[in-house]
Amino acid sequence: MSGLVPPFTLQTATQKVRMAEDGWNSRNPERVSLVYTPDSRWRNRAEFITGRAEIVAFLTRKWAKELDYRLIKEIWAYTDNRIAVRFAYEWHDDSGNWFRSYGNENWEFDAEGLMQRRYACINDLPIQEADRKFHWPLGRRPDEHPGLTDLGL
Repeated sequence: MSGLVPPFTLQTATQKVRMAEDGWNSRNPERVSLVYTPDSRWRNRAEFITGRAEIVAFLTRKWAKELDYRLIKEIWAYTDNRIAVRFAYEWHDDSGNWFRSYGNENWEFDAEGLMQRRYACINDLPIQEADRKFHWPLGRRPDEHPGLTDLGL
């Protein structure tokens, strides 16, 4: 995410959101952690996380549980150094039960463009595999794949 620093414009905030989506879709905890400040603070559901080491541990646990994870993020609003995002991701557990998780995130960035605060609220909806909407090979969502609005989510 480097190079995109506050104050944000619609263009740079939208780019920041897509870069975050791409990073999370890599499912590489170490890579993802580098876009956060060393002392970044998170609230993710009911879990409170501080710093890159805790981010890496959290994401490692997350992606060991949430298999075949595919995420779409969409910008909701932005100001000088803050961005609000809505998102949905699909995954299954080790028993083959599929879920679509919906949520909102509020992000705050430092002057260098690293995220210093992340607050996420997330709800999980059990779905049938046949009801999945996110169909692309694991990794980055292709540019031609519909986003949340286009999918009616």
